[in-house]
Amino acid sequence: MNPLNDMPDNDATETREWLESLQAVTEREGTDRAHYLLERMVSQTRRAGGFLPFAPTTDYINTIPPHAEVKSPGDSAMEWRIRSLIRWNAMAMVVRTNRKPGDLGGHIASFASVATLFDVGFNHFWRGPTADHPGDLVSLQGHSSPGVYARSFLEGRFTESQLDNFRMEVDGKGISSYPHPWLMPDYWQMPTVSMGLGPLAAIYQARNSRYLEHRGLLPTTDRKIWCFLGDGECDEPESLGAISVAGRENLDNLVFVVNCNLQRLDGPVRGNGKIIQELEGVFRGAGWNVIKVLWGSYWDPLFARDKDGILRRLMMETVDGEYQNYKAFGGAYTREHFFGKYPETAAMVANLSDEDIWRLNRGGHDPHKVYAAYHQAVNTRGMPTVILAKTVKGYGMGSAGEALNPTHQTKKMDDGAIKAFRDRFNIPVSDKQIDESEQVPFYHPGENSPEVQYMKERRAALGGFLPRRRRTADQTFEVPALDRFERLLKSTGEREISTTMAFVQALNILLRDKIIGPHVVPIVGDEARTFGMEGLFRQIGIYASSGQKYKPVDADQLMYYREDQAGQVLQEGITEAGAFASWLALATSYSTNNLPMLPFFIYYSMFGFQRFGDLAWQAGDMRARGFLLGATAGRTTLNGEGLQHEDGHSHLFSSAIPNCRSFDPAFGYEVVVLLQHGMRKMLTEQVDEYYYLTLLNENYPHPDMPEGAAEGIVKGMYLLRESGMGNGESGKGKSRSKAPSAPCVQLMGSGAILREVMAAAELLDKEFGVKADIWSCTSFTELGRDGFDAERWNRLNPETRTPRVPYVTAQLQGRTGPVIAATDYVRTFADQIRAFVPGHYTVLGTDGFGRSDTRANLRRFFEVDRYHIAHAAIDALAREGTMNARDVARAIKVFGIDAARENPMHV
Repeated sequence: MNPLNDMPDNDATETREWLESLQAVTEREGTDRAHYLLERMVSQTRRAGGFLPFAPTTDYINTIPPHAEVKSPGDSAMEWRIRSLIRWNAMAMVVRTNRKPGDLGGHIASFASVATLFDVGFNHFWRGPTADHPGDLVSLQGHSSPGVYARSFLEGRFTESQLDNFRMEVDGKGISSYPHPWLMPDYWQMPTVSMGLGPLAAIYQARNSRYLEHRGLLPTTDRKIWCFLGDGECDEPESLGAISVAGRENLDNLVFVVNCNLQRLDGPVRGNGKIIQELEGVFRGAGWNVIKVLWGSYWDPLFARDKDGILRRLMMETVDGEYQNYKAFGGAYTREHFFGKYPETAAMVANLSDEDIWRLNRGGHDPHKVYAAYHQAVNTRGMPTVILAKTVKGYGMGSAGEALNPTHQTKKMDDGAIKAFRDRFNIPVSDKQIDESEQVPFYHPGENSPEVQYMKERRAALGGFLPRRRRTADQTFEVPALDRFERLLKSTGEREISTTMAFVQALNILLRDKIIGPHVVPIVGDEARTFGMEGLFRQIGIYASSGQKYKPVDADQLMYYREDQAGQVLQEGITEAGAFASWLALATSYSTNNLPMLPFFIYYSMFGFQRFGDLAWQAGDMRARGFLLGATAGRTTLNGEGLQHEDGHSHLFSSAIPNCRSFDPAFGYEVVVLLQHGMRKMLTEQVDEYYYLTLLNENYPHPDMPEGAAEGIVKGMYLLRESGMGNGESGKGKSRSKAPSAPCVQLMGSGAILREVMAAAELLDKEFGVKADIWSCTSFTELGRDGFDAERWNRLNPETRTPRVPYVTAQLQGRTGPVIAATDYVRTFADQIRAFVPGHYTVLGTDGFGRSDTRANLRRFFEVDRYHIAHAAIDALAREGTMNARDVARAIKVFGIDAARENPMHV
């Protein structure tokens, strides 16, 4: 509410004189001059000590008055006709789907409310990509997808058969329930149905468009990023959490359209309040241009007669729950319960019938009001725009769901409701066609009909059909060969480094590459210094849209904090979700901009998939290409930081995303091999996958890369060190030539715990004479996927003479002894390969909550240190019969194992 409305008027005459003076200035010199005078008066009052509360909201009326509306150039009658046909076919899709067996679901009411908002955009504003223009990006509400398909059907892009197989995709005939680029890679640009992700992605898409323009990688254009969201969706923290970024960055290339139908999925959004007023205040406070489109043209005569502001006052007093009732219960109810509250407003509608009152339309259903709002939005300079459009959920559904609480779940309509829908929108379908068919008939007016020709003419004038997605970029890159990173493939000698440092050194090599370098984008949320990346500040600069307006406090230092409009580093602040959305915009640039980019987002691993897991899934759907670097990874490597900072499960999250390739390297050469491989797959071969690498902050010496290890590093495992017990050639997995003279085990490890595995091998040899082959398993996830692929192929090809052998099986076949795997992650991580490991398999992991302590104590606590690994090997040998229980007991004593302590998973 506006606090000024509640202040008493102590001198009505003086007030009127001031208002008349202001009106005179407005009429003679314009609104800008009037606004300037008001700001000067406010400033003068504040300097005098007057407290002037900021009113972030305006009256509950349209922002653009009728006399200031830009008129639509389109054929309004033709556009209403087209919109009606789209409404019918969208409804028919969902109803037909749900009259089939299978209970497939779908939504009618969402598109019913947003149809006009979409229609005006498609007909007049949203440009397709051409040789001269990149085209606009439009993020459409997921629940409204039937309406988008229905438009494409009339345009000839979809067949009736495809519409009839809505939500029936398995046999390759149908179309997806929501916008999914993975399922429809030539059509949908951005998945949006996981609410809140669309708005967040759109903000960073707009910001990164400016970033690429400022760096000279894209030409400067008037491209717009449009994003549709619902008023209920604004309760998602991702929806509004980054709107200050758009205001701060002056993103006038961004337009939000909030479909304010006043209803969530189960009922009113703010039944006791006013969601539109709330959103107006929030967006205006964040620096956005706010345009309210609340009332349609039928209200204009009533507003013209509202000289004393009684109608405006009534609209401010009425809450959303009441507005829902007025549309649900009809004209007579509205006359009595709304207009009847004041004699003045009752008199306004005395000459209107109940039907006339019911027909008083909301702004989001009036194409003229919507056009005026869109026109102002695309011509606004210096700030983003949000359009708050008031609509009716289930518009046109009548008694089947218009403005009713259950309308979101409405998927079926009986024949009576369908006939009423037909009559309301004048669809040429007979009663007989409805009565005699088990399905609601689709309607297409014909390829040469005026409606279809009009649609195609409008889209041709705007650059072509939308939605439309580019699968691959025109440009590909030959990435640097592995030998370009030669110094990182060699031993560090006595020098100790972390894998994070190895990554930063590899990144610097890439940045110096004349071809790849400009396309590399380092992204950090914050704490770049933690990851050893502060050198990049001076080297390539931190992107700032307005450059650096101050002298940094460390300007006299070598690695000072340098901000630059052409800066290459994106430092997003303390927001994992925002930084990931920024990464996502660049990881899909090959499609949205026809410009391949190579983004690297580095962050605390614990604050990654656990926090932005929904966005990571969205990245898979969007066919993203780039690198995620989870630094300070593992549950025992970040000593001293405690439970909230220690990651033991991010690889479980990443493993669930089919096109996310995740690895846990232990040495610098492994990091380099994986980076070079990933770059080649994404930039040269244009494979739609992205890579997750966990990195460590623990410093230790790194060995030379073993000869021939590159293939195994990528596949997920390679033989790091052989026991010398005649188990065959190193890394080849061949059968031993003679029986070993001592017990032997196969020790597997990754990341932070691999060096504990190596130390365990020495303990076994020293204390028990047990020999060990040591395997570096860079990816248990990739090994598991390979194994299940082989298992499935063999199951489906029973008569083949050469069954497929999982890679891990092939490596271990013929090798002696049980297999013990230890990682810095929960047991489930390494347990993915159990089915493909020949012989006895023991897994150690860091199940449970973390602690603050030294690395040695943490590894002892989680039972993944060298002593527990060595003990597990003796136990496994005893279970195989090679050793016995006395040996296991002696191992407990020799290795200092506390057999009585509680399971760390439970404490």
